[in-house]
Amino acid sequence: MTRSLLRVIFFNLFVANFWFPAFAYGQKGEISFARHVLPILTAKCQGCHLPTMRSGGLLVTSYADFKKGGRHGTPFVPGQPEQSLLLKHLTGEIEPRMPMGMTPLSAEEIDLFREWIVEGSQDDSAAALDTDPIPVEPPVYQASPVITALAYSPDGQILAVSGNHEVIFHRADGTGVAGRLVGRAERIHSIVFSPDGKVLAAVGGSPARFGEVQLWDAESRKLLRAVKVGTDTLFGAAFSPDGKYLSFGCPDKTIRLFDVAGAGETRKMENHSDWVFGTVFSVDGRRLVSVGRDHFVKLSEAATGSFIENLNLLTKATFGGQGELYCLARHPKSDIVVTGGDDRTPRMYTMHRPRAMKIDDDSCLLREFEPQGGAVESVSFSPDGTQIAVGGMGEEINIYQADTGAKVASLRGHLGGIYALAFHPSGRQLAAAGFDGVVRIYDIRSQALLKSFVPVPVASGAKTSSQ
Repeated sequence: MTRSLLRVIFFNLFVANFWFPAFAYGQKGEISFARHVLPILTAKCQGCHLPTMRSGGLLVTSYADFKKGGRHGTPFVPGQPEQSLLLKHLTGEIEPRMPMGMTPLSAEEIDLFREWIVEGSQDDSAAALDTDPIPVEPPVYQASPVITALAYSPDGQILAVSGNHEVIFHRADGTGVAGRLVGRAERIHSIVFSPDGKVLAAVGGSPARFGEVQLWDAESRKLLRAVKVGTDTLFGAAFSPDGKYLSFGCPDKTIRLFDVAGAGETRKMENHSDWVFGTVFSVDGRRLVSVGRDHFVKLSEAATGSFIENLNLLTKATFGGQGELYCLARHPKSDIVVTGGDDRTPRMYTMHRPRAMKIDDDSCLLREFEPQGGAVESVSFSPDGTQIAVGGMGEEINIYQADTGAKVASLRGHLGGIYALAFHPSGRQLAAAGFDGVVRIYDIRSQALLKSFVPVPVASGAKTSSQ
């Protein structure tokens, strides 16, 4: 299966799993980009036009990016449907017909786009930000959700799993659900427990509408606060070592730091030139490493937001040799990070350059691991820092010795991409999940599959994402 087709299926399933906004519209002038147009783009087009893909150079996760267009120009001309490439591709007047490889849009859906263009292609994304109530009841699933985040509680008793509009607390022994934390954000891209295990942070949002940070009391399962941030989904959350601050990446090219106690945003870092997908603090909390779509592994001062340097080789990153970077993890006991992304090769860096930086100096690079079978979407250090797990668009999860790079295990069984990995605090087990909507728990030493389960109740007769 090609990565393009896989991404299309990924997002079609993801959106179909929960209530879907109707796109029926009334009289002229009532068509909303946020309420009518965007849901179709999300369900039918976003699989090929994501930040991590951008087929044809086009991104459809926000109005601004959609209007900007791709390599063939802007897709729509306000007030002029006959001049709009979007309609020509949707109807098949110009090949390829879109969405490519999928069922064409219905006549009603195409007419909606046409009428929206006739009316001037207005953007009402900002006005729609505050119209999203927090759901009271958990969603009803018609299929197991694509899983994008996993996290064990520090005491090893709970495995938190991302769902649609929720985080599901599972007992770590696999005996069942211990709680369902239902929130406003449609997608949860990152889950992390505070160092003391008392607070769970869930970071995500609703594409092209809002990003959201949720802080939950891990014991009572009560929402402490939920804060909307920007107009698109958020990524890559990390607690500072003292648990006082939460960092996360944003699609507006920034990193934000939040005061967990309730003071709100305390810092905005503007050191990247594109979406930021991952953040981690140094052991002492003074520095922050981040990765994103601009190909760079950036080191910044946490207290001031000041940029220090790029840890990866400038020429390779600048000229696209390493590709976009999707994931990041820090060694539990030292200032060493491992990164992964589009070029399939995990790399390990130190935050402390051993000598003065020179042109073409790669002295922060400690190790390159073997290329994987596809783009690397998830990396994780074992609790003692001796092993690194790597997952992504390949067919297996590979585990390596951190100090030598030697492969010690290959875990199989997943169908499609592996987007989330988490070592149990004991270091003896690894949880993995992704496209097929199934959580699998492996024994590290024997490589045996100990347990697999769908993390949410699925309506009778429905299928898992892999069926």
